[in-house]
Amino acid sequence: MGKEKKKFKSGIATSYITRASAVKRLQLNLVNFRRLCILKGIYPVEPKSIKKAGKGQRVHRTYFRFKDIQFLAHEPIVRKFREHKVFVRKVRKAKAKKEWDSVNRLYRNEPKYRLDHIVRERYPTFVDALRDIDDPLTLCSLFSTFRKNAKVQSEVIPLCRRLIVEFMNYVIASRSLQKVFLSIKGIYFQVEVQGQTITWIIPYNFGYQVPGDVDLKIMSTFTEFYTTLLGFINFKLYHSLNLRYPPQLSVLGPSTKSEAEQDQEQDEEMAEDLISSFAHDLSKVDHGVRSDGEDDEEHDEDQEEVLIAGGTVDEETVKKAREEREKTKRFKKLFEGCKFFLSREVPREAITFVIRCFGGRVSWDKTMYMGATYDVDDESITHQIVDRPQQEKQFLSRYYVQPQWVFDSVNARTLLPMEDYFPGASLPPHLSPFVEEKEGEYLPPERMASLTKAEDNKDEEEDEGKSGEEEEEEEIIGESENEDDLDKENDDDDEDDDDDDEDDEEERAEHTLGEVEKRRLQQLRKEKEKQISKLKVTEGAVEMVDASFEAQKTARQERRLQEMMIPKKRKRLYERLMKKKKEKAKEVRKLKEKRLKHDMEQKAKKKKVKAGK
Repeated sequence: MGKEKKKFKSGIATSYITRASAVKRLQLNLVNFRRLCILKGIYPVEPKSIKKAGKGQRVHRTYFRFKDIQFLAHEPIVRKFREHKVFVRKVRKAKAKKEWDSVNRLYRNEPKYRLDHIVRERYPTFVDALRDIDDPLTLCSLFSTFRKNAKVQSEVIPLCRRLIVEFMNYVIASRSLQKVFLSIKGIYFQVEVQGQTITWIIPYNFGYQVPGDVDLKIMSTFTEFYTTLLGFINFKLYHSLNLRYPPQLSVLGPSTKSEAEQDQEQDEEMAEDLISSFAHDLSKVDHGVRSDGEDDEEHDEDQEEVLIAGGTVDEETVKKAREEREKTKRFKKLFEGCKFFLSREVPREAITFVIRCFGGRVSWDKTMYMGATYDVDDESITHQIVDRPQQEKQFLSRYYVQPQWVFDSVNARTLLPMEDYFPGASLPPHLSPFVEEKEGEYLPPERMASLTKAEDNKDEEEDEGKSGEEEEEEEIIGESENEDDLDKENDDDDEDDDDDDEDDEEERAEHTLGEVEKRRLQQLRKEKEKQISKLKVTEGAVEMVDASFEAQKTARQERRLQEMMIPKKRKRLYERLMKKKKEKAKEVRKLKEKRLKHDMEQKAKKKKVKAGK
């Protein structure tokens, strides 16, 4: 007889462990256990059978995988947590005895841990780290807007701000910005870095009050890991573009240099402010490292030629790839040659970042912020971004537009007409570039107009791309058609002459015949005309048929037949799908009615304004 298996000694009962048992096993308190799980990327799981995992009890608890807890037991940070626990006990005892020298000595030797090995462990390759950078950028952007408070360490806020500024400066240097959207939550940015799409949110610079029901300690633990990760990523990205890290300005003004001689710390603060202004270029390392410029383009062209010669890729595919690369190059130079000046009421940081990502130059009032490169009186300024309906002083040599023009032009990948964005004008809707409308969904009129315009431009390019041989063929065909027409006209003239000769001969014959024969000929002619009239085909009215209506009718009939063939067990699923489709159509109809009502109200307002004038 074999041994009987004991209950709850194998399977699900041993694969999971409760949180209380895990804390007891690791000999940590709950705060340190939670921090360790966040840093190592281990989260609670729900077992398949709660009864078996709870060893017969159906009480809902927080469960972890037993293998994950065994994995945490070998983490070196656990020893640092225990050392910190001893450190806190020693400090408390020294303060109770009022031994302040011992307190200072203990604080100088406070045990600290590093997270470098955890970053390398969780992200074996650099591409893995780039794929997971969305949340770090968003959370660090949020912490960079916080004010100093007791729940967040004082050095975390400036560290988050520095890391975000470094990443945004890299985006400017690499010109990798793709999309931008102003939403209620904040400003969405999407960039493409080394083939990876990264999207993050930057909150607006409004007065922010931390809600009471949010645990900032947990968020601070995430931020602690994310700042280490961002530091690694920024270092790697800067070196890929041959830029100095930490970032340094390529050119410093004479005033900054004189102040540097007087006070070095003040100069460092000024350099940080200038870097965070995004208006200046960063300095590069003077090495013979190949940059991502013309050398990369030549390398790509050589590679394309090799692929064509080897027969691995068609010429059409390579041609499309080249056209796409040319469009991308033009898009990256969207604001090149444009000089912008930002008024005081404009959000400086976001607009400066977007304009600089596409080759534009930006400045602002130097009395408001540091880093201004030119004054408002500069006559070479092409655009001034304003957000007020009226301006005290205007220059004829520049355009005055509202800030939305910059963001809409980036999403449209071209410089939009500025008439709709003049100061005081009612702005067009700011559509999200991240939404791709599917068939049957609501399509705003502006999106539809942009799509039709893009199709028209594509058709024009195709028409212009006709070869000279086709034009010559058309000319030859036209000439041959003209010759055929002339031949046909000559043939018709000959036929008319023959008919006239026959009529003359008949008239001569009639004069020679007698009256009886004339009557007989007239009767014969009348009978012949009757027969011809009977055989004659008259033109009928063309019956107008609506092809689209007929196609819809046949489609409805086919759908009814298909619905009849659905089995009973699939019928409910089909009814649910059709119900969702009807709800979506109803929502689309509501949005269309809402937009129509809005347009009617706008027209009525314009009429009132005109009548008042």
